[in-house]
Amino acid sequence: WESMEMELVYDVCHNIAKIEKHKGKKVCVHRKGATRAYWPGMTDLPKDYSSVGQPVLIPGSMSTSSYILAGLPGAEETFGSSCHGAGRVMSRSQAIRSFDSTKLQKDMLSGGVYVRATKPHILSEEAGGAYKNVDEVVESVHSAGLAKPVVKLEPIGVVKG
Repeated sequence: WESMEMELVYDVCHNIAKIEKHKGKKVCVHRKGATRAYWPGMTDLPKDYSSVGQPVLIPGSMSTSSYILAGLPGAEETFGSSCHGAGRVMSRSQAIRSFDSTKLQKDMLSGGVYVRATKPHILSEEAGGAYKNVDEVVESVHSAGLAKPVVKLEPIGVVKG
């Protein structure tokens, strides 16, 4: 990792139970497929994010965009939480039956995305068509006042294993 001269942008859990204070009460917040979306000024925010809000990562699929957002005050209604990911529209087994891994790899390469997988079926499981439209999911999160988009990321390489 370090020999590649890459820096970590942000790291966050998206399956966790944590004791937190919300609306004056100490509660256990269990986030499954969700992540924190703390807004500017929250006392639990690290100093680096106190003026802008907590980074919220919403990945799409291996062939679609992903987003980095920043938490907004509307997240108070969701215990400071947002979704973490576009979400699936079909099961992994259904995706394996629905998408040909060889065609997926060819299509991704022709679209400028380099992809490697330890097993072919993993590409089928993670096909873009197995997921909700990430742009619509992000718009929903923003419209609900949970987080605002900061940057849209496009895939250039995918490693699945």
